[in-house]
Amino acid sequence: ISDEDAKAKKPVAIVRGPVRKILIAERTALNVMSRASGIATAAREMAEIKAAHNWHGEVAATRKTTPGFAIVEKYAVLVGGCSTHRMTLSQMVMLKDNHVWSVGSIPDAVKKARRAAGFSSKIEVECRDLDEAIQAATAGAEVVMLDNYEPEDLKVDAAKLKEQFPHVLIEASGGITETTAPGYFSPHVDVLSMGKLTQGYGALDFSLKIQR
Repeated sequence: ISDEDAKAKKPVAIVRGPVRKILIAERTALNVMSRASGIATAAREMAEIKAAHNWHGEVAATRKTTPGFAIVEKYAVLVGGCSTHRMTLSQMVMLKDNHVWSVGSIPDAVKKARRAAGFSSKIEVECRDLDEAIQAATAGAEVVMLDNYEPEDLKVDAAKLKEQFPHVLIEASGGITETTAPGYFSPHVDVLSMGKLTQGYGALDFSLKIQR
């Protein structure tokens, strides 16, 4: 590279050790740094958008992570200033459409989940409309996800649900991006979840140079 290009680059770490071992680990380390930095950058952008709109809630990643790499991706989300949602599947029960359909109804699914998880675990239910959300909250779900809503429709249903169940956390989810996120910010919405944080991020370009 040219001297001008070299000056434009910024060192982020210095590694010392046997050259052979450094070169063996080079590509793995750079791949991890590139992807984690891309996630952290995307999370930081969302944290800044949230702050600019003075929104009270949490912007969270989802379980849409790379198999075997989830802990790194979730850590990068935290570094960027957003929330991980769940670190593992054991931290909260999430009932999605397939779970509900396999049991028969939202109330029955919540009842069975409570019996299995006990009193100490939260239960979240994915809901497509206000009727399903009311069923979930009535059955005892602590978190209700309003999924694949248009922003204005979500705000209306979130307000109605919060008025009836003020203790329930309301999560907005479904194709939300940094461009559309502000439209979902509402005093009645507590969590905004975005699969894009760990699924559609850009990777930063890092390189390793041995000093001669």
